[in-house]
Amino acid sequence: MNIYLIDGIYELFRHYFAMPSVKDANGREVGAVRGVLNSLLSMIESGTTHLGVATDHVVESFRNELYPGYKTSEGVPPDLLAQFPILEDSLCAMGVVVWPMVEFEADDALASAATKASLDDRVEQVFICTPDKDLAQTVMRTSIVQFDRRKNIVRDEAGVVEKFGVAPHSIPDYLAVVGDSADGYPGIKGWGEKAAAAVLSRYPHLEDIPKNVNDWDPNIKRSRPLSESLFSNWDDAVLFRTLATLRTDGPVFADVDDLRWTGLSAEFEQYCRQMKSEALWKRASKAASR
Repeated sequence: MNIYLIDGIYELFRHYFAMPSVKDANGREVGAVRGVLNSLLSMIESGTTHLGVATDHVVESFRNELYPGYKTSEGVPPDLLAQFPILEDSLCAMGVVVWPMVEFEADDALASAATKASLDDRVEQVFICTPDKDLAQTVMRTSIVQFDRRKNIVRDEAGVVEKFGVAPHSIPDYLAVVGDSADGYPGIKGWGEKAAAAVLSRYPHLEDIPKNVNDWDPNIKRSRPLSESLFSNWDDAVLFRTLATLRTDGPVFADVDDLRWTGLSAEFEQYCRQMKSEALWKRASKAASR
């Protein structure tokens, strides 16, 4: 079997900025929710049998306690933020497994689910459906891959190396020095993507980088300023790597069989009526009757 793990918050953001505004029967904005539901239903109609969706039930997580500058819900449009719980409830009504994260982040749930699913001998491939670079660290050979559904790009381990210049296990170190503006940490001054790839392809983890710059590979350019910047900001680099490292012990499923889509709940028709989407209800009913 193939397992599809979807970043629900990425999908919600994507559809929020791509879909027209839609108000439900109570006047709530639900355009993005409707977009995500239709998108996932298309996957089911195309033959997807096992899937799970991770969401940030709240944006803040344990990482905010580690670093005050880490991303928060500040700046998220209120009518988008208000759709988080609506998405979770409507997905559950559609019969899709949802992991609403509170202490952890959605990315941690995806990493946990991918790691767990890959241990089942019945699973041929795990598709992590998000372009988020954080999830590149979870890619494993061709058994766990990233799938950018919008661009229709599948990235396996070789694809990660081609894109970032480093192997998946070096992605947290890469993000630590390059930084991640989406997550709110700046990286290490002077370390761009090319420098990070050049160094970490030779020394996979921060601890592997020689403290004496004279011991660096002579083919690495600007080794002295890179070394000075890294080791004078060592504690920050280690902290940023901790922020970038996804947890794989998040609360997800007990068995991959739990991810099989078996149809709609009795409440889903009411959700569709509430969202003024008779077409969604008809499509979902037809898919469930197959």
